[in-house]
Amino acid sequence: MSLQEVGAAVSVLLGFAPPSTLSAASSSKLNEVLSPNPFNRPHAVFLLEVNGITGLEKVIQDNAMFGNSFWSTDFSGSDKVDIQVSDGVSVASLDGISEDCTDKEISEFASFIGGSYAPDALEPLNGELTIPLANGASVSLHMSKKSERKFIVGLLSLIRNVKGAIQMHEELSQDRPSPAEVLIGQFNSIKVLQEQYEAESIAQHEVELLLATLTKIFSSLQEAYKGQIVGVIYSHEATLQELSNKFDVNFAPQHAARLLAESEALDVTKIAEVLLVRTTLAWVTGIILLISTLIGWYWVTLAQWKVVAL
Repeated sequence: MSLQEVGAAVSVLLGFAPPSTLSAASSSKLNEVLSPNPFNRPHAVFLLEVNGITGLEKVIQDNAMFGNSFWSTDFSGSDKVDIQVSDGVSVASLDGISEDCTDKEISEFASFIGGSYAPDALEPLNGELTIPLANGASVSLHMSKKSERKFIVGLLSLIRNVKGAIQMHEELSQDRPSPAEVLIGQFNSIKVLQEQYEAESIAQHEVELLLATLTKIFSSLQEAYKGQIVGVIYSHEATLQELSNKFDVNFAPQHAARLLAESEALDVTKIAEVLLVRTTLAWVTGIILLISTLIGWYWVTLAQWKVVAL
């Protein structure tokens, strides 16, 4: 698949037609991963770009949450992709990073993904986060280390932004009909770790921690959206200097329906005939009204003369 085909798939999932430039071969690929029923679309997509990971399918192949996922590993093209939608679509950004966090919030995050957090009794935000992994191992992150702290802050910010999107969804769901929704963002904290340690193996446990977090996040989204949401995760390699969103939501203008007469060539003779009929009809109607008025005036006057004669 190409990134353009992924963007077209997202448009279809939201309930919109794919770009008219989509080739027949690309349409065939979309038919392999999308439901053929156009009336059975989720109208909600969670789209996350993860920088610093390749071969993500090998890491999560045993994860039950992603057991029915469709995988593509050979993305051709690297240009930015526009996801074509119409006005009225709700877009929630997941990109906001907030450095403001507390030991309590980190402890709640640890509980959320089944781990624990041991705060430092002497200094806040200096404790150790321990998370058990699916393979039986565990990963420990220290808030005192700058790169690991940035990674934890990135995970906390992602969860916080998803919670905000869920809250917005609950408000939008009160409307009828409710709009289509896109939750879109990037996660770059894995790349930060890799560049800090200059080795991909160092960040492998963090990749599994991100997977555990995404599993919990998507479970929350499935519950909030009652199963009517599809997740799209795009992982790729790029330096921090090259980072830019590969996907962008583009609001295409809605064109008003054209009248059928506009597509027909103008016929001067036909127009003249129509004008002649309308003019004749107007004159005939005017004459009839004038005659009716005169007759009415005549009978009224005659009746008045008879009254006077009596």
